[in-house]
Amino acid sequence: MNHNIQQFKADFFKALAHPMRIRILEVLSEGNKNVNELQSILGSEGSAVSQQLAVLRNKNIVFGLKDGTSVIYSLRDPLITDLLAVAKRIFDNHLVDAISLLEVIRNES
Repeated sequence: MNHNIQQFKADFFKALAHPMRIRILEVLSEGNKNVNELQSILGSEGSAVSQQLAVLRNKNIVFGLKDGTSVIYSLRDPLITDLLAVAKRIFDNHLVDAISLLEVIRNES
């Protein structure tokens, strides 16, 4: 595989490697929001939200459009929603496997 593509993927996943950034993407999957709306939904202060949005903007994962005095943020690619859904399914599969293993261990005791 092309090294440039591998580097792009690594940088892309690094940009996703923060719980607040994942949560921002989940919220934006439901619709466009400004910083104040994101702050309220996330229960976090604006500077933290803005900082995480900057990382996502720099990696072209989200973009903002000026609307008066606000900036409305959106996902750059709607496939991000699919990626988050697949990640959740992978997590659920791991959780099911862990629960099954615990049940086996408990039954052996």
